[in-house]
Amino acid sequence: MCRNIHELHNFEPSATDEEVRAAALQYVRKVSGTTKPSQANQEAFDRAVDEIAHATHHLLEALVTKAPPKDRETFAAQRRARAAKRYAAAS
Repeated sequence: MCRNIHELHNFEPSATDEEVRAAALQYVRKVSGTTKPSQANQEAFDRAVDEIAHATHHLLEALVTKAPPKDRETFAAQRRARAAKRYAAAS
């Protein structure tokens, strides 16, 4: 999975529209192999982002879990620690 797409399910507070759209954008960028589509492809690119964001909202609403909600700050701190370790090892 693309490192920029983060888990969105079962967090407190719930994923925002902006987070869902950002994940959809990263997915489309990864699949299309481009971060900035040409003018000829812009409409298809934007439509794909909209459709994936829409499907993601439906998925998140339909998922059921008995696990307690995860804390966003704890997960963010874990991601930062992994990144610091990974980039320190690359130096």
